[in-house]
Amino acid sequence: MLRIVLLTALAVLMTGTAAGQESPQAFTGARIIPIEGDEIADGVLVVHQGRISAVGPAGSTDIPEGARRHDLSGKVILPGLVDTHSHIGQFEGGDASAPLQPDIRVWETINARDSRIQKAQAGGITTANIMPGSGHLLSGQTVYIKLRDGSIVDDLLIHRSDGSPAGGMKMANGTNSRRNPPFPGTRAKSAALVREQFVKAQEYRDKIRQAEGDPEKMPPRDLRMEGLVEVLEGKRVVHHHTHRHDDILTVLRLSKEFGFRVVLQHVSDAWIVADEIAAAGVASSIIVIDSPGGKIEAKDITLSNGAALEQAGALVGFHTDDGITDSRLFLRSAALAVRAGMSRQGALYGLTMAGARMLDLQDRVGTLEVGKDADFVVLSGDPLSIYSQLLQTWVEGVQVFDRDDPQDRIYAVGGYGASHDQAPEVFQLQVEATNQ
Repeated sequence: MLRIVLLTALAVLMTGTAAGQESPQAFTGARIIPIEGDEIADGVLVVHQGRISAVGPAGSTDIPEGARRHDLSGKVILPGLVDTHSHIGQFEGGDASAPLQPDIRVWETINARDSRIQKAQAGGITTANIMPGSGHLLSGQTVYIKLRDGSIVDDLLIHRSDGSPAGGMKMANGTNSRRNPPFPGTRAKSAALVREQFVKAQEYRDKIRQAEGDPEKMPPRDLRMEGLVEVLEGKRVVHHHTHRHDDILTVLRLSKEFGFRVVLQHVSDAWIVADEIAAAGVASSIIVIDSPGGKIEAKDITLSNGAALEQAGALVGFHTDDGITDSRLFLRSAALAVRAGMSRQGALYGLTMAGARMLDLQDRVGTLEVGKDADFVVLSGDPLSIYSQLLQTWVEGVQVFDRDDPQDRIYAVGGYGASHDQAPEVFQLQVEATNQ
């Protein structure tokens, strides 16, 4: 499939895929792992107009007349993967003017033509939380996207019921946000600044409530406060970068004090405070690192974090933090967690439905169920096997990655052209060289 080369070609492609969804498609013969419910050894998945219309065993699942059939005998179908913490899209976030920048909107700078989006498709990721960096206590508003093929960010956005882009709020503590003034120099000052900001947000929210819609009584519009009020009202989840166990407990303390929902991101020391995390009813999105190095506050990270959180009863999922880890290797995170004691079921749930719940998208993605978006991947074998290859990725019933396609294959396996999304002539030369 020709991708991210010419806008005119992309428009033709999008028109064609939209038309293709008018007819049902049936994927037969594969082993289906729906995540919720038993695996189906010889399954049928039917999709129509971007949604799943049927899923079940062969012989008892109706295939609509005229449906386009895909024989996937010997293959495995898994829901599309959900990456709860990614930095693909070549975006820019906050600057060095202040440690608290909740008015930043990351989607306003995303480059939908970034080749790392295609690489993430090659890794089976269909939904992602794109976040600004962690150099600020309040880094700004994140955005949830579908990894559709698109030319502008609007083609990727997931929208809330009011039409606004869905997303959370990025926060951070620890060493990233501790630097020279105006940034805080200590952990205690970091917490104090955040607390002060939320108090201001409470006051701003109360003034709006007291105005009861009267324009003359409304406070002056404050873009910094608007996002935080959504956090206080539960409309926007806080995605909080944190590593050390004392920093983790600070996040739990602030969440309880101000009543905001939070997803702990990274949590290198989760194994130390897993019981406290579970008791707080807070979800954790962990990163799986299998090589030494990195920042000093992550020195005690362990592959058993997933197992510790699972055993404590906490909701646990995974993320890439791409480019800290490569989106193309996302399945490997779950496999390593299982190797360190996490259950197979919990690890697969962590790649899919756990992430969907963390992004408030559990009604749309995360499992293979009738009515949900037709986001799924096709694998050559078991998803946790090092020998398996990701063959296809589908988003809302449209194929966005095909390993058999020479151009898509470049995104999956690397090569010089794989990172030159803005230089189509270089990219095409690499494709031609691969085909020779």
